[in-house]
Amino acid sequence: MEMTFLPFSDTPLKLGYRMPAEWEEHRGTWLSWPKDPTTFPSNIIRKVESIYVDMVEALSEGETVNVLVDDIDFEKRVSSMIGSTRNVVFYKIKSVDVWVRDYGPIFLKDHDVAATKWIFNAWGNKYDDLKADDETGLAMARLTGLRLFKAAFVLEGGSIDVNGVGTMLTSSQCLLNRNRNPELNQAQITEVLREYLGATNVIWLGSGIAGDDTDGHVDDLARFVNQDTIVCMLEEDPSDQDYMPLKQNYEILKQARNLEGESFKVIPISMPRKKMNSDEGRLPASYANFYIGNKVVLVPTYADRNDDKALETIKALFPGRKVLGIDCSSLIFGFGSIHCVTQQQPA
Repeated sequence: MEMTFLPFSDTPLKLGYRMPAEWEEHRGTWLSWPKDPTTFPSNIIRKVESIYVDMVEALSEGETVNVLVDDIDFEKRVSSMIGSTRNVVFYKIKSVDVWVRDYGPIFLKDHDVAATKWIFNAWGNKYDDLKADDETGLAMARLTGLRLFKAAFVLEGGSIDVNGVGTMLTSSQCLLNRNRNPELNQAQITEVLREYLGATNVIWLGSGIAGDDTDGHVDDLARFVNQDTIVCMLEEDPSDQDYMPLKQNYEILKQARNLEGESFKVIPISMPRKKMNSDEGRLPASYANFYIGNKVVLVPTYADRNDDKALETIKALFPGRKVLGIDCSSLIFGFGSIHCVTQQQPA
């Protein structure tokens, strides 16, 4: 069943659905195998594929990993790279690029699981060739066989994060950007998030990090690690362009409250000291772009002096899960990291 809404009628919230937190039990994780030569040129694609092998092997210990491939020949090549295909399922859905967090469905829970599909316009119409992945995301949603709510609203999964009990993190730079939903103001956008995702308490951060071509996705800035705790990126160097925006976000989080009017525990994590660049400029390397699986938390690292400190902080916050650092120095050349290329489907 597919239902298209906006303005509101029988929206997911009215039917009892909510967006669950990432640490709630997954049925599986979705990935799209890398291949776009513009995103990952020939000199780095093999390194990126090696990162994917590490992600699949780690995640498949605790859940099904659903991998999008173009065709049977592609599937054979990818399966030969993975040490074991136990708990790995291939789906022949053509995609342009890897960013399933942003173009794929966002899943909801109540007595059952449902999917929401939003408009993907390639981060404010920046990349015309990637707009085709809007259809890839719709094909993913239909493939699940779940009840599907289609929203006439531009939204990427990386622009939001939730604690599962009503509070959402997002950024003004992204969701209020005129290249997304220019006809809607902040109050109207907040109402869309409430009706479709159950976000009855939205915390609006300010700007994102340098090099982020998504206009400030929150999964590079701050993340919930449990219902009452948020990790937040900070920049150590006062002369760096990220210093003031991240400090301002930290101050917003310290003043934020949950639905009961209580403050959150806010834990800072320092950004990588070494600033990574490509021919196109600064790369958005952030430790906040981790992914929480059923048994493992995958944390991007960057061969940086701050890697170990970030891993220690995140390990302390997930005592029931293995915390695995994966060197994403190659993946970040696509302007995204682990969270950007994964999407959870709840159990």
